[in-house]
Amino acid sequence: MAGGVTQDYDAIVLGAGAAGLMCAARAGQRGKRVVVLEKAEAPGKKILISGGGRCNFTNIGAGPANYLSANPHFAKSALARYTPRDFLDLVEEYGIAWHEKTLGQLFCDGSAKQIVAMLLEECAKGAVAVRCREEVALVAHDGGFVVATQTGTFRAPALVVATGGPSIPKMGATGFAYDLARQFGLKVVEPRPALVPLTLGGDDVLFREISGVAAPVEAEAGAARFAEAALFTHRGLSGPAILQVSSYWKHGEPVVIDFLPGRGKEWLLETKRMHPRATLRSLLREALPQRLADILAERLSLPNDLGNTPDKALRAAGERLARWTFHPNGTEGFAKAEVTVGGISTAELSSTTMEAKRVPGLHAIGEAVDVTGWLGGYNFQWAWASGVAAGAAL
Repeated sequence: MAGGVTQDYDAIVLGAGAAGLMCAARAGQRGKRVVVLEKAEAPGKKILISGGGRCNFTNIGAGPANYLSANPHFAKSALARYTPRDFLDLVEEYGIAWHEKTLGQLFCDGSAKQIVAMLLEECAKGAVAVRCREEVALVAHDGGFVVATQTGTFRAPALVVATGGPSIPKMGATGFAYDLARQFGLKVVEPRPALVPLTLGGDDVLFREISGVAAPVEAEAGAARFAEAALFTHRGLSGPAILQVSSYWKHGEPVVIDFLPGRGKEWLLETKRMHPRATLRSLLREALPQRLADILAERLSLPNDLGNTPDKALRAAGERLARWTFHPNGTEGFAKAEVTVGGISTAELSSTTMEAKRVPGLHAIGEAVDVTGWLGGYNFQWAWASGVAAGAAL
């Protein structure tokens, strides 16, 4: 084991991210002696980069329907007991100014640093020891839990796994939580990148020529459909609509985009009657960025004005614009993924306490668990809610 003295606590929290700090603060304020062990040089690194540095700290409409999990019911209990309004009350208690962007997304007016400072102050109120630069060398279970780092040994009857998933490895993210779960015999749902750009190959490569162009669309993958912006990149597709459907997309499946959402299938035929001399290219340029309009017009290859184009061809063009099919050949992987789909199986955990059913005292929270939110503050809300659920049970 590592050198140094052995220190006894009521609970050891591994990971000083959103979920870990929230959990530790709650337990500490209930009178528990808690230590948080973080391998990075400072707490809350992912919080600091989120929302362009302003932290999209929750979504006012967050509910179970906004999450992916092998068990879609698992998140209901924690989310019901700690709501976006509850977190907003905490933010306002600390005098942190905030604003709502589109689709219920809440951001700091100032900086994400305010959220980290708030969480650390909440920990301080509970006399929580937050220790950074602690590399876990060993986790053992001998009735209680033993964690050894390069600085010493920590013992407690409860251990909380809040080390996140492998998304954004440059921030130090790893699959440590899954290794630990397997060590204790817990099942892990195969993790994969989520909220991640998609890469294109084959015929779709032509769209790389318009890298940097964005447009409001409706994107669809599997049973999921999102109306937000799509962005063409030098590798494929990104933007909020694409990041959202990427969580549902599986290899080999198409992604379908409606480039003109809200228009009926017959809009070209109706326009033909009103403006027979208009061309498809001119109409698309009115509705979409020019470079995107031009590439779509080229692919549809309707050379004549609408008045000289058969209704059948116009109907087919309208249908294709409403259901333009891309065939991604992959994603940009965990390096560019904002979060992870999959993780420690919810079948192994209590939905009220986040405790492992077969390993008393072991809890898992946040992104380490197989609960993944949509883009837009939902994953933070799960971190807060699951952290509070575990913190109340320690």
